[in-house]
Amino acid sequence: MSTVGPDDPLHDVDAVSLPVTSSGEALEPLGMDLDVVARAGFKPTVGSALPIPSAQGPTQVAVGVGELEDLTPTQVRDAAAAFATAVPYDARLATRVPHSSTMTAGDAAAAIVEGILLARYRFSLRSTESSVVPVTALTLVAPDGEQAAVEEGSRRGWLSARAAMLARDLATCPARMLTAAAMADLAEHLGPDAGLEVAVFDKDDLVRMGCGGLLGVNRGSLEPPRMIRLRYVPEQSSGHLALVGKGIMYDSGGISLKPSDLSHSQMKNDMSGAAAVLAAMTVLRELECPTTVTGYLMCTDNMPSGSAMQLGDVLTMRNGKTVEVLNTDAEGRLVMADALALSVEDGVDAIVDIATLTGACLRALGTEVAGLMGNADGIMAQVQAAGERTDEPVWPLPLVRRYRAQLDSGIADMTNLGGPNAGSITAALFLEEFVGGLPWAHLDIAGTAQAETATRWLPKGPTAFGSRLLVELALRFDPSSVR
Repeated sequence: MSTVGPDDPLHDVDAVSLPVTSSGEALEPLGMDLDVVARAGFKPTVGSALPIPSAQGPTQVAVGVGELEDLTPTQVRDAAAAFATAVPYDARLATRVPHSSTMTAGDAAAAIVEGILLARYRFSLRSTESSVVPVTALTLVAPDGEQAAVEEGSRRGWLSARAAMLARDLATCPARMLTAAAMADLAEHLGPDAGLEVAVFDKDDLVRMGCGGLLGVNRGSLEPPRMIRLRYVPEQSSGHLALVGKGIMYDSGGISLKPSDLSHSQMKNDMSGAAAVLAAMTVLRELECPTTVTGYLMCTDNMPSGSAMQLGDVLTMRNGKTVEVLNTDAEGRLVMADALALSVEDGVDAIVDIATLTGACLRALGTEVAGLMGNADGIMAQVQAAGERTDEPVWPLPLVRRYRAQLDSGIADMTNLGGPNAGSITAALFLEEFVGGLPWAHLDIAGTAQAETATRWLPKGPTAFGSRLLVELALRFDPSSVR
């Protein structure tokens, strides 16, 4: 890559990415070599970036990419994020798109756009402007003969990033500002332009429908519940996928009150599953998704009050099963159960649910990998493949059916809480009771929904984990291999 001069088409930008391979040859036009930049802490590995100011043009940023032929979209996304965060005060960015025998220019372009936009994302309610400026322009220079592929890939990356940024906005928004009713209003506002059919069910509707799980959790709240059904139908459908998202707008734990610590203050993000479903579905039409997708957002907060759900209460769910409540902080599975039963009634080919469900999953897999459980290898494999392609990794956990006995109740069909161990698995076993034998996969994102520090293209705070995965899953969904 040459330096950027006054006659270069990249001159009218604020910062230009200078991809540096292991050989360091891209630095030669600057009169530098790897030894020079190494003294400033730069290495030609993915994740390393060094801004080099220029008096005659834009800042040039040395960005490590390792060996070109080893590059993957995941590494390109990470390198693009390193570039974007190295110049937080620059609004107009530019980069050339790499191309290799192992990665198409279109996939590289999509990863670049995602990495830059998601790394520079900010949510702020401050009275003063953030020092980190938004990206206002992004110029991609395509390899010879690859302009059409880069244009397609950059558009795909923009839509994927847009979905994730919407999901982050929703999960970061204070619970008092984003109630269940406000979530429904937003869905009705976004739905028509996204080609979605939107149906909102209020408390009276839920009573008529027998959705005892959502109604039970809502009993302690001043805010009314909402069930939001979204449906995307392409002109020629190749299958029908149901997505179910947990939408606990704020989780105090109910009568089983959570401790007053940092994790409690983060419980405005307990609707991250519903946010991921809504956000993903807003881009399906623009991406020409061939799959019919029905999404259920199960929205309420979980609050303690004189009318709140009590330990020992028995709820009757949509499919008629009765559930004895042993812990009101195990509420997510209650609201999702009603939607799973409704998905069965819709006659879908497969169901995927997503929820910040159990602290046990956080303990087992940490903050970068979500738990995956289900009753069918086919749909689980499709979810896992979508996670690999989007760098939203999932890991299968066994659905040990011998543990189902831990959910037995003396007075109802089941309880909402298993024993002290394997909490992620017993929670999934609870959900399985409502899928009617249909192929089903469950994503537990309790660990991945929130980042304690900013890394790569993930900000500190809500991550929107799962939104891009669900988009990818819907685009490639194969109903013939869900079993």
